[in-house]
Amino acid sequence: MFQYAPMPASTLPPHPTRSDGVEARARILHAALALFAEKGFAKASTREIAQAAGANIAAISYYFGDKAGLYAATFTEPMGGDAGELIAQFTAPGLPLEQALRIFMHGYVAPLKDSETARQCMRLHMRELIEPTSQWKMELERDLKAPHQALVGLLCRHLGMPANKADDDMHRLAFSVAGLAIQLFVMQDVIGEIRPQLLRNSSPIDTWAERLVQYAVALVTSEARRRGEMPSKPSPQPRRAPAPRNKKTDKTL
Repeated sequence: MFQYAPMPASTLPPHPTRSDGVEARARILHAALALFAEKGFAKASTREIAQAAGANIAAISYYFGDKAGLYAATFTEPMGGDAGELIAQFTAPGLPLEQALRIFMHGYVAPLKDSETARQCMRLHMRELIEPTSQWKMELERDLKAPHQALVGLLCRHLGMPANKADDDMHRLAFSVAGLAIQLFVMQDVIGEIRPQLLRNSSPIDTWAERLVQYAVALVTSEARRRGEMPSKPSPQPRRAPAPRNKKTDKTL
């Protein structure tokens, strides 16, 4: 459902370049993320965000323009940026399928290494689904539709189908591949209760990403096999059952 890019830390602020300015901006961003995730856009005030960040309320305008600009930043920067860089990486021409899926999966699950930020970002996205703002349309186009279409194009290329001819099953396959990674974000708290070591630090998260690559390859292989077995022409009529035979004469009746 949500796509994240393996981009390095957040971009530099538009005004100050000193380390104290970068740190102040980051404090505001993460305070806003927590409050927007908890309360939503309308109920989280800039005053309480500034207070939680230990900053002057004017700093929000200075770094982000306004409340809407700050809200938009919480959807991209804490997780590393929008999906554009990840799309460019996993759709690079000439990549074998497994390598492309490896880039996709590792990039997608990398934010889980900062578990609390990932948890808050998930809650923010879910709240936006429940209480949509003008940000929803931007998220839909940039971080949902664009990665999905890129993944469909990748799968079409490896299954020998023009991307503009992608059928419902190809879209099902793309949703299923992405869903392997998405479920880690959705189930993060449940996994923490049942098997916490699976997401405890970077090493098991990288291991899980590798497993997801293999699961995704299996899905694609299964779909390729299914398509190869699909009849290209109408199935022949079933053969008629043989006529019963007379056991005494051993002749067909």
